[in-house]
Amino acid sequence: MKYRVTHTTRYRYRKPVSTCHNVGHLRLRPTSQQSCGSSLLTIDPLPALTYQWQDLFGNRLDYFSIHTAHTELTVTAQNEVQVVSAGTLLDTAYPVSWEQAREYLQTSNGDEQAIEARQFVLESPFVEFTPEVADYSAVSLTPGRSLLEAVEDLMSRIHRDFTYDPGFSDIATPLGDVLEHRKGVCQDFAHLAIACLRSQGLAARYVSGYLETLPPKGGKRLVGADESHAWFSVFVPYRGWVDFDPTNDQIPADQHITAAWGRDYADVAPLKGVLFGGGEGHELEVSVNVERL
Repeated sequence: MKYRVTHTTRYRYRKPVSTCHNVGHLRLRPTSQQSCGSSLLTIDPLPALTYQWQDLFGNRLDYFSIHTAHTELTVTAQNEVQVVSAGTLLDTAYPVSWEQAREYLQTSNGDEQAIEARQFVLESPFVEFTPEVADYSAVSLTPGRSLLEAVEDLMSRIHRDFTYDPGFSDIATPLGDVLEHRKGVCQDFAHLAIACLRSQGLAARYVSGYLETLPPKGGKRLVGADESHAWFSVFVPYRGWVDFDPTNDQIPADQHITAAWGRDYADVAPLKGVLFGGGEGHELEVSVNVERL
């Protein structure tokens, strides 16, 4: 499936900003299921300095700084991408138990992918190991259970047990609050699944991207109604990384578009930076449009 993704971020400040420095994960990354076409980043006001590079996870980053006074900043990224489905998830083809997967991660020194995956076993800024997380994970990760079956069960449980509530949390909401109130958004559900898996010694990473949303039957599609999305991946020995989307209880296929991945949201925020001036508080407006080509 071929898409054009347009992601617009607009900041409005109470007072002029004299200078700002920003970093964005706004260009899609190529993957085994995704090939990237044209990519355009438009910034208003025009920056004084820009450059691109790749981070240690292989994500594409843009840096820009603006040195002229402004009360509004608009950043629009437009990417074209071709996505293919990874195929049916066949547990019989990779019948490794989750305990065997953990041991493989700890002992395999000849598999470069497994060695690289070890950094996704540790705690990170938004992923904390707690007794509550361990208790929740234990229901799915029972002794001897196959890894893929256990992770799929964990994904489905999060989907059933938690209510999607955009008004409940923000990016600073602790995972403990999400667990206690059984509410959150896609970022929270991805972080919870990652914490559950890592707390048992498995490698799991955070994936940010986009999801094509289709209108109701007979309805008209609204431009700009799509949103950024988040899900997670688990490392499977002899296969590699497999994606799971707990928000929608599905294995991502050709409607999930990957932007970046890392340990958690802190590694892949779409746009972040520092500024001088602006007064107290600001207005933020984000619009995402995923157009099937």
